[in-house]
Amino acid sequence: MRDAEALAAFGYELGLLKRVRRSGWWHAGVRDPESVAEHTMRTAQLAALIAAEEGADPTRASFLALWHDSQETRTGDLPHTATAYLTKPDPRDITADQTDRLPERSRAVVREAVDEYESRDSLEAVCANDADKLEMLLQAVEYGDIGVRRVDGWIDSARKSLKTETARRIAGAAVNLSPLSWREG
Repeated sequence: MRDAEALAAFGYELGLLKRVRRSGWWHAGVRDPESVAEHTMRTAQLAALIAAEEGADPTRASFLALWHDSQETRTGDLPHTATAYLTKPDPRDITADQTDRLPERSRAVVREAVDEYESRDSLEAVCANDADKLEMLLQAVEYGDIGVRRVDGWIDSARKSLKTETARRIAGAAVNLSPLSWREG
């Protein structure tokens, strides 16, 4: 496959993330949960902010967050409850398959980002992972604010998994703020 065609095909595959829903929220009674793409956007934005506060590279942290769930074009979003029945594939293996036909430079940049995120060996990867958990917490608070009652498990899980002081501080503030607090000036 020619380079441009391979990149276009991968672009179409990535478009699936706009339609793949974050399925765990169905367990809480959310009828139309956000898509993986919607989750990824705010995760990337939060990763940049956390990284900036932690003294890491915001651009790199955001970039890692952009790729953290890209494998879900192939697997869908597997909820936490599926782990007892399925062996979760290594995201690096899925990414290798997804990028196999890409031109060398594009293939390398995506594979390296996913590997760094999954390895958590850099402060940027830790910030990106914290952003993933923090985004879930914010979403849980937002769903709770509109009447979804069973969100505490998501909030508690997110808070327990945070590694950076910045993300822990944001989480503490978020659970005590209205999702509309930004409107108060």
